[in-house]
Amino acid sequence: MSRRERAPRRLVADGHVYLWSLRHHHDTAPDGRPSHCRETLTLFPQEAGPGRTALHIVFAEGPGRYVPGGAPLGSGDVGHVHGPDLNLHEPGAVRALLDEALARGWQPGRHRREEIDGWTLLEAAAAALDARRSEAAGS
Repeated sequence: MSRRERAPRRLVADGHVYLWSLRHHHDTAPDGRPSHCRETLTLFPQEAGPGRTALHIVFAEGPGRYVPGGAPLGSGDVGHVHGPDLNLHEPGAVRALLDEALARGWQPGRHRREEIDGWTLLEAAAAALDARRSEAAGS
């Protein structure tokens, strides 16, 4: 049975359960073409109950950065043109971003929406994910 594409996915991290989803958004330019592409990764901690905090990690296109806007990029790929990248469909990448957001002070127990610029987390999250992969390959 395949997963419904837009259904939130489940992630367990350090005994806490989160639901997460990924969405692509863009504005519309005056000529009708899409502009200002961005990927938004949303995490909902399940322990918080009603009114739970949602964390939105946003990757907006900009100089030296890429977000998927069609070929040749794959869906969910974000990164620096000459640097680290992540695929936001990978649970490991989502976990690395979550860990970095928590390390920088995000508190899932707050009952308010929070938004973080994903580019501030990317390098540390990509390095942590690479370290996990290297450790797994060596064991």
